[in-house]
Amino acid sequence: MKIKRSGSKRSGFDFTRRALLKLTAATSGALAAGRWLSAAAPPAAAQGANSAPTPLNAVLRVNGSEHRLMLDPRTTLLDALREHLKLTGTKKGCDHGQCGACTVLVDGRRINSCLALAVIYEGAQITTVEGLARGDELHPVQAAFIKHDGFQCGYCTSGQICSAVALLEEARAGAASHVTANIRDARARVELTDEEIRERMSGNLCRCGAYNGIVAAVREAGGRT
Repeated sequence: MKIKRSGSKRSGFDFTRRALLKLTAATSGALAAGRWLSAAAPPAAAQGANSAPTPLNAVLRVNGSEHRLMLDPRTTLLDALREHLKLTGTKKGCDHGQCGACTVLVDGRRINSCLALAVIYEGAQITTVEGLARGDELHPVQAAFIKHDGFQCGYCTSGQICSAVALLEEARAGAASHVTANIRDARARVELTDEEIRERMSGNLCRCGAYNGIVAAVREAGGRT
């Protein structure tokens, strides 16, 4: 039995191989163009979301002086100090709150300024390493760091010193650490053993490894402040 081929007349839904390939190529091109256009020209809502916020007026009290600044609300306290007030003693290390090089004092407490938004601390008393000395008289911690060579390259030193200043106040107030033996008497002044000092300074890293000098400096300053 022979199968009779159909005639040359085709219906409207009968595609040749050539027509199918042309249609596939055209469809692929259109999809690719659509993706490119979407990436090149994001929607208006997305453009608005990525625009910079309105700057804010902020008054920062740093080292005993008031400074009126116009700041992007996303500006960190570290960048406000370094870029706007030119107080470059505070260093930008990891910029992730892990190394302690950016440590400053806010109302007497130590914080990582790279993780703090500047506008949040409007009205607070901010102290950087530049504000510790009294004229030509160094702070006891600064003098002890020099005496005991508590630094090498010096990059972490300002953060180490600010952290040590706060540490001494914490110990004097009886604030316990993870290694404090007697935590029941909150009024007792903590004995600054080497173990206590290392634990309390553990948030400040020194790539040069000058830890022995740092511990000795903090121990001596603890007996002088």
